[in-house]
Amino acid sequence: MTTRVILVRHGESTYNLQARVQGHCDESVLTEKGHRGAHQVGTALQGIQFDAIYASPLQRAQETAEIVLSVLRSTGAMPDLRSVGSLKEIALPLWEGLSFAEVEQKFPEGYRYWKEQPHLLQMEVPGPEGPTLLLPVPALYEQAQKFWQEILPRHWGETILLVAHSGINRALIGTAIGLAPERYQTLHQSNCGISVLNFPRGWGHPAQLESLNSTAHLGEALPQPRSGYRGLRLLLVRHGETDWNRQGRFQGGIDVPLNDTGREQAQQVAEFLKGVPINFALSSPMSRPRETAEHILKHHPDICLQVMDGLREISHGQWEGKLEAEIEQHFPGELHRWREHPAEVQMPQGENLAQVWERAIAAWEGLVASVKADPAAPKVGLVVGHDATNKVILCHVAGAGPEQFWSFKQGNGAVSIIDYPTADGAALVQSMNITTHLGGGVLDRTAAGAL
Repeated sequence: MTTRVILVRHGESTYNLQARVQGHCDESVLTEKGHRGAHQVGTALQGIQFDAIYASPLQRAQETAEIVLSVLRSTGAMPDLRSVGSLKEIALPLWEGLSFAEVEQKFPEGYRYWKEQPHLLQMEVPGPEGPTLLLPVPALYEQAQKFWQEILPRHWGETILLVAHSGINRALIGTAIGLAPERYQTLHQSNCGISVLNFPRGWGHPAQLESLNSTAHLGEALPQPRSGYRGLRLLLVRHGETDWNRQGRFQGGIDVPLNDTGREQAQQVAEFLKGVPINFALSSPMSRPRETAEHILKHHPDICLQVMDGLREISHGQWEGKLEAEIEQHFPGELHRWREHPAEVQMPQGENLAQVWERAIAAWEGLVASVKADPAAPKVGLVVGHDATNKVILCHVAGAGPEQFWSFKQGNGAVSIIDYPTADGAALVQSMNITTHLGGGVLDRTAAGAL
């Protein structure tokens, strides 16, 4: 039984609007837009039965949770809202209330650490017995771990809703899927963005990030970058469904085409991305991603699709064309090893994950470097790939290793957004595995078929 956790960041607050640091400060309240966003979250979550609802005690999160709960209760019974101190936002006592511009001016070294190496940020906080040295980001990760250790055993196999803040949500997701504190800035959380985590075996075992920072319910297809953004944005899409996806048959290097559902999904992705400016497009050379990309580019007729061999799907060798039961019969125990220790498995007469990692990351980094090298190059690209190659790319940009391969879900027709805000900066995962455009709502209801 899986415990499902839906995380929501609070709605836009007065401090968000003023670009001020909030942290533990509790003077910030929801704006009109924040109230509206909270209502939209409640509407998006209707139809999901929650067994527990927790929120940070800070009023911007409490307001959001109360609005969401009122919308949910309009269609049925819901549990009472519980306030939990361990869902409070990161503590930044020397900065709270200041604008980010003031922080950058008054604390230039600390601000640089915050942006580039957040786990090394230190604050010396005065106290009655002398100053205390605070490491805000590592402390937040400890807070997140304690929350999971306390809450998850209470809700085995249940569905719970958490309404909190950008920082603590990132720490909760990071600790769940094994990202280190130095990756604190990697996963974005928009106001009223929705993320979904699954814990198949509780705390202490790998969790799965089903989706990150979905914002379609707010009327914006994709999370919007900051005003004046001039960096690179890559739209990473998984191909639509095939008959073998639906059957749970391993396809890998076999060139299985889209089925009718897959073509419909490709058209839905195309409609979803219709208003997004796309400057260039790449695809795996295999027919299922290539056809998916061609559907998307019907709304962008001036873009020529290029193929990139490094994006092709993992070769399963002798597993290809087989169902799980058949693989277990011929290769007993290997499927279990593939699920538990994917980096250790050599596909018989096929590839291992290290080989896929090497070619997919080389292709991805080559693409990023080529666009960054030319200041005049177009900055929004479409990349259409497969389950395994997309997971490898997401692991790479998030700072995860091959052992975390299963931590990132990729549904058929799912969209992920990866930004490179600066020429020499790290990647920012704006959203991941968004499938709301496929008609299933917040949850990914695409085929759970083999790779």
